[in-house]
This record gives sequence, structure tokens and C-alpha cells, in this order.
Amino acid sequence: MILRLLRDTDEDADAIAVVASAAFGASDALPGGDPPEEMPPELAPLLRRRNRYVARTDPGGCWLAVDETSGMPLGVALSTRREGTWGLSLLAVLPSAQRQGVGRELLAAAMAHGRGCLRGIICSSPDPRAAATYRRAGFTLHPAMRLEGAVRKGDLPAPDGAVHEGSAKDRDMMDSVDRRTRGSAHGPDHDQLLTESDLLVVDDLAGSGYCYIDRYGNIRLLAATSRRLATRLLTAALLSLPEGTPAQVGNLTAEQQWAVDVGLTAGLELSTSGWICLRGVRPPEPYIPSGFFG
Repeated sequence: MILRLLRDTDEDADAIAVVASAAFGASDALPGGDPPEEMPPELAPLLRRRNRYVARTDPGGCWLAVDETSGMPLGVALSTRREGTWGLSLLAVLPSAQRQGVGRELLAAAMAHGRGCLRGIICSSPDPRAAATYRRAGFTLHPAMRLEGAVRKGDLPAPDGAVHEGSAKDRDMMDSVDRRTRGSAHGPDHDQLLTESDLLVVDDLAGSGYCYIDRYGNIRLLAATSRRLATRLLTAALLSLPEGTPAQVGNLTAEQQWAVDVGLTAGLELSTSGWICLRGVRPPEPYIPSGFFG
């Protein structure tokens, strides 16, 4: 096996897609796992652009494991470094290459990109092997919850204040909220998220906050300076969905009871789902992390 840095090419983006699809399909097949879901075909180009984005912004944190003889991709690790926070965006290994140390070596290479960072965050899948790997790497495991289902808009009260459509002009405000909630700004990640999702913002005398929600009803990232504003943003995001669009709010730790309350009021179903793995920081609050951007 050879580890090499990921390149910002279509070829390497295709390798990531092959490895991730096989790895997470096998994870879903574990006892107690959710049935594999068909990926909407239009998502493939989005994931390709996202993976190439990280290869550009964090070339030292993105690694590909390939077979020494055939050159076939065996595993991939994508990680980011934003100010003082290191985040793991993706760690995936082909099922046929698992239990051979491939994932361990990929994680070690990715973590070297975060050397000197005070904080670390990983949004882990429910796979118990992944959770054990991150715990052995020094991360504290926080069980996560997920809300999903059709939104009963008639049961949701109107937001208690103004919520506006956001844009790139809100970047400084969002970076400020990031630093307050998670210790460091997302920086260029906001530019990428704006190409993938709608943005809602609050910025008034009561405080500030933002929420990304995509066309599939997924809350991608939410941060605010108070639970009241976070509740307002999540409520507005769920109400903004077209009728019949299912919603999903994932990566909720026990500190995000405000989000659980909004989701239950909206008729969403609550379940357990994976882990938020943290190092050097308590669970950010009020904050719903992005599985990819942390």
C-alpha cells in the first residue's frame, strides 16, 4: 500500500466516490444499520466539487491509499484546518481492505495536518468500528441524535423575529459567530456552502446567527449566539421547505435540546445516529455541525 497526497483532479475525485460508496454501503449493511439509500444522481457532481474543493484548500490534509501493484484506490481521508480547529471530513476504506491498518494510517496522515491545532471535530457514522478508531485517537465521543420526516408546518409557531436570506456579504458575521460557538471561523467553507445550500441569517440587537439548508431538506450547518436565535433560525428553515419535502436535522448532541424541541413540534421523528467526536473543546452550543465541514 502507498499513501499519497490527493490531487485536485477528476480522476482522484472519481476514486473518492468509488471508495466512499463501497465503504458506507458496507457500513449500512452492518447489523442494526439503516438500509442503503439510493443517492440522487444530481448529488454526484456536488460531491465531486466538494471533494476537489478540500483538495485545493487543504492539500496537506487529503490522502489517498492505493494498491502498490495495481494502483487501485483502497481508502481516502479528507481533513481541514481552519484557524485553530482541525476537522475530519471523510475517512473511508474499501471493505476488502479493512482490518489491514489502511484506515489507521490514513487517519494518522490526516491528523498530522492538524498538528498544533487546539481543537478537533469529527462527525462520525454509527459504525462502532469508526467510533472506536476515533476514541483511540484521543477524541471524546458524544452520542448524536437525528430528526427526520415530513414537517407539519401548521404545528410550528411563526419565528419570534426577523430572518433574512443571506449572502456572501454575511461572511464576516458568520465567521464571528463561528469563533464564538466553536472557537474558530469556517472561513472559505462558507463560500463553498453558499454554492450548495440556501442561507438564512439573523443579525440584530439580540445577536447573530445563520443556517444553511439544502434543497433536500437537510440542515447543513447552524450556529447562533443564543438558543433563542438558533430556535428562530431552525424554525424558519423548516418552514421554508416546499410542501412535502422531508426534513433532516442531524449531528445533534445532548446540548442541542432546543433543536430537539423544534423538531418534535414540527412532527419530525427522533432517533440516535452516530457520534460527534471532539478534542480540546466541549460540545459547541447552540450549534449544529456539518458532517463535512465540522
